[in-house]
Amino acid sequence: MKTTADLLLHPVRLRIVQALLGDRRMTTAALAAELSDVSTATLYRHVATLADAGVLEVVDEQRVRGAVERTYALRLSAAQVAEEDLLAMSPEDHRRAFMGFVAGLLADFDRYTGRGDVDLRRDGVGYRHAALWLSDEELAEFAADLRRVVEARAGHGPGDGRVRRIFTTVLMPSTP
Repeated sequence: MKTTADLLLHPVRLRIVQALLGDRRMTTAALAAELSDVSTATLYRHVATLADAGVLEVVDEQRVRGAVERTYALRLSAAQVAEEDLLAMSPEDHRRAFMGFVAGLLADFDRYTGRGDVDLRRDGVGYRHAALWLSDEELAEFAADLRRVVEARAGHGPGDGRVRRIFTTVLMPSTP
């Protein structure tokens, strides 16, 4: 039986989940256009896997040239690794999951830089390290503050000159 981490951290499934972040609703054809480097058969297989697991839900069906075209939305609550699954993972499991996460992030950056009109300043792209000296209580407060900032903007939909942006965080203690 697959764990939620195994399900979500597969590179293609992770990209499907990311494509639907921000309350997007997409058909498999629209997903195929956005993930153009993924074969159609592979994409359909992974969409079906995510739908069967309840991560994707069908929000509309239309008959198109005799076939049923489904529109999918992300069930955000199902697209997260449960705390008990995280706690049950070994350090090696976490290394593999993190490697998949970072590989997906690198692939996203490669696609961005490969599109030809790259302007990091215009696009608001950034990556950096910051060292914070925080007690456990200060860390909890920082995480709550960050969550409030993100949640205040997460409900924005398309329009008004908005561009969908992916915000990624990694937080870990430094090692001596």
